[in-house]
Amino acid sequence: MARSRGGDRITPKKGGARGRATRDRQVYIYTEGEVTEPEYIDIIVRKGVWGRPDRKVQHHISNENAESKYRKPYRMVQEAVRTRIKAEREARSAGLRPYEVLPDGTEEGDWNWPQVWVVFDRDDHLSIPEAMSLADDEGIHVAYSHPCFELWRLLHYTNYTSTFGGVCGDANSRLRSRPGFAATYGPGVQRVSEQESKHLREDQVLSEDGHRYESARKYAKKINEYHSSRNPNAWDPYTNVWCLVEQGLLLGGY
Repeated sequence: MARSRGGDRITPKKGGARGRATRDRQVYIYTEGEVTEPEYIDIIVRKGVWGRPDRKVQHHISNENAESKYRKPYRMVQEAVRTRIKAEREARSAGLRPYEVLPDGTEEGDWNWPQVWVVFDRDDHLSIPEAMSLADDEGIHVAYSHPCFELWRLLHYTNYTSTFGGVCGDANSRLRSRPGFAATYGPGVQRVSEQESKHLREDQVLSEDGHRYESARKYAKKINEYHSSRNPNAWDPYTNVWCLVEQGLLLGGY
């Protein structure tokens, strides 16, 4: 599958309005994690299947080289807004129209209108509600996990509905203890450190029949239904990474 990495540089695609129906959707992604989330995205885009063969995506990790201090949720949303403005300006010059899915399921505009996503966790951040509010106001898509992205990885192995008490280390520990997890790092490997586990392996998320992804999405949707609070700090556990997979990257599975 075609993929693109690095920077938030936005380069107009040749062909202008004449090629707007066939051009790929440009998706710009800001990730809080420097390793796990980019590796996950690379794996699923390379190995996944398009939801529709006639609709393709080029993804860009927009903050690939950013320092940790610039990877806070609110700061990333602010950066994402600037990227969205640039991307939409280029899209309009290419003849694209803003895209929207109406409540009845019908589509308006061009499906390949660019999108900007921010991927972040609850962790111990203090500005989650503010970051979510700004993203909603500015048309930035959010993939949010509580307590952290390891929950989404864990759901590829098993269902989990209990609270983590906001402790990401608990989610990571449960992930590392899953049968077969350590073996994905090499023959004979029986134990993996928390630091080592940040590097994601294909066999942790992929399966020949797509069962792991389908199960993870089903489990995630179910646990998300239990949250009635409007405060995302209280959504423990929660993850909507599958929205990035399907609505942003336009994958049908992996």
